[in-house]
Amino acid sequence: MTKRTHPERVFPALAWPRQWANGGLRGDLLAGLTVALVLIPQALAYAKLAGLPPQVGLYAALLPAVVAALFGSCGQLSTGPVALTSLLVGASILPLAGGSPEQLIPLALLLALMSGLIQLALGVLRLGWLLNLLSMPVLMGFVNAAALIICLTQIPSLFGITLAQGEHLVLGVARMLTDNRSLHAASMAFGLGALGALLLLKRLAPRLPGVPIVVAASIALSALVGFEAGGGGVVGQIPPSLPALSLPPLRPDLAMTLLPAAFVVAMVSFMEAASSAKLISGRTRQAWNQDQELIGQGLSKVAAAFTSGMPVSASFSRSALNYASEARTGLSSLVAAAVVLVALLYLTPLLWHLPKPVLAAVILQAVGGLIDLKVLRRAWRAHRDDGLGAIVTFLATLAFAPNIQNGIFTGLFLTLALMVYRSMRPRVALLGLHPDGTYRDLHRFGLSHPHPQLVIVRFDSPLTFVTAAPFEDGLLRAARAQQDVRVVLVSAAGINEMDATGLYTLAGLIERFHAQGQSIAFCGLKKQVVDAMERDGLWPRIADVAAYRTEQQALDALLPGLPAATLA
Repeated sequence: MTKRTHPERVFPALAWPRQWANGGLRGDLLAGLTVALVLIPQALAYAKLAGLPPQVGLYAALLPAVVAALFGSCGQLSTGPVALTSLLVGASILPLAGGSPEQLIPLALLLALMSGLIQLALGVLRLGWLLNLLSMPVLMGFVNAAALIICLTQIPSLFGITLAQGEHLVLGVARMLTDNRSLHAASMAFGLGALGALLLLKRLAPRLPGVPIVVAASIALSALVGFEAGGGGVVGQIPPSLPALSLPPLRPDLAMTLLPAAFVVAMVSFMEAASSAKLISGRTRQAWNQDQELIGQGLSKVAAAFTSGMPVSASFSRSALNYASEARTGLSSLVAAAVVLVALLYLTPLLWHLPKPVLAAVILQAVGGLIDLKVLRRAWRAHRDDGLGAIVTFLATLAFAPNIQNGIFTGLFLTLALMVYRSMRPRVALLGLHPDGTYRDLHRFGLSHPHPQLVIVRFDSPLTFVTAAPFEDGLLRAARAQQDVRVVLVSAAGINEMDATGLYTLAGLIERFHAQGQSIAFCGLKKQVVDAMERDGLWPRIADVAAYRTEQQALDALLPGLPAATLA
């Protein structure tokens, strides 16, 4: 793999010409056209999911997609409106709009700007690792709940019903389903028919572009039977024009109100982009840069904020389609954006008769694949804390709906609390000689202490202010593990860090053991721990009994001195 030069790291698009060798250009052109056919109906549907006019979705598929492709590190990512981010946008701005549709677009622009600036700052400062604080079980719990909520929000549209905005989305949908007096038969026919057609095409003819086929057929049938005249909801007029330059409302009070939502949008949307990038880069064996992708995704949101768009992200399904269509660089996204532009300028009259229930079916078909409750069970089997985080996030997201960002905050705080709790309970094990020649957990394998006056204890954690107390308790228990213990040997291979509290605690233990006629020795100390001891001045006091590399080397040196003498 050719090493990227500095200009290519800043502007990855400079590397595209090299990747077009051996026919890559043709793949980008065909992939861009293929993705655009799916992107146009999805952009309309996801704008509707966010509570915004349909043209906003098309606007967000233009310049934001181009910017993400030019500055991102993974050429196969397809950036634009996506279901999960759109749901987060709607959940964040609808309560603040106060029922006024005119307020929704300014709020969406401000949310796009803020979430984009957060991602941009993380990328420029090389702080992408902060997003790793969101564990995979929490993310999957949130994604499953959000996907379920998205499906619930589309059921009214699928049946031609308007669901009143309320505090509890799940209860509102449940009440709606028990009252069938307001169902619209034609809407149900279009919605369920489109959903069934999408599922059949995906199962029987997965290579065909099911979404554009079903959408085109629905438009033709809707115009033919007079669906709108019969009371059915259609997309209606979409302004055939370029997106106007926009300025988000730069109000401090609104910014503070939207800040938590902006953080969640930035975090969740990038996790979706990162998942796609990791999967694709694993198959293409092309490296992707997390911080550079943050810059690309952040700039794309900022571009959306100033071109009448909405917060965008990399779509998992469209990125997978882009890769399957043999795209190699971000040129495919530029081609897709060009096709969307042509459709926006010249083909919008054809979208007038597109039934809204069909858009709901497009969303349901796309989002249904995100629901995978088995992942919650796998998280529980792997570790109870992970399972608890996933389940609590799932339930909290459902309970807080439509304010679903509170669900992911609940899971985030819970996992951080559990992580701190686990770190305060490190594993401390007494060791004995195993038949395989290694020193292993004495109680687990039924082993014996190596000598009546010597005990080996292993500490599997950094020695810091969080773990200093358990370390002290473990050594004191080890000193009492046999009747006449003279030496406690610490197997320190698991100690990869030591802070001031750890050094202070260790120095106190050495003095205490010395006063009791006992000693502490070490084996397997790592360089960074020895360096900390040297800076503190502790190392010269213990160097004679702390430089052993293995347990056996320590025993060979220490046992001859027992029981006649103790260590100095």
